[in-house]
Amino acid sequence: MDGIKYPVSADKSIRLLLKNKYTLNVESGSTKTEIKCWVELFFGVKIIAMNDHRLPRKGKRKKMGSIMGQTRHYRRMIITLESGYYIPPFRTK
Repeated sequence: MDGIKYPVSADKSIRLLLKNKYTLNVESGSTKTEIKCWVELFFGVKIIAMNDHRLPRKGKRKKMGSIMGQTRHYRRMIITLESGYYIPPFRTK
């Protein structure tokens, strides 16, 4: 479960919960098959579909200096589960 960082609780992700879709931020180096195996084994659910996209990096400047850096890069996964399955930390029956 090292690849999954945390669940997303934005307005759109809350609306997607009604359609049995869950949104997670994951490490950028992990693959879809790895994440699918982790979610299915850890939560005991069946996954129908997985969509992902990379979020744009944001610029970050040091306190004193003109050197511009960037924040860490991660990926956002939208996971669709079969009907009847749910992930407990997100929703209760």
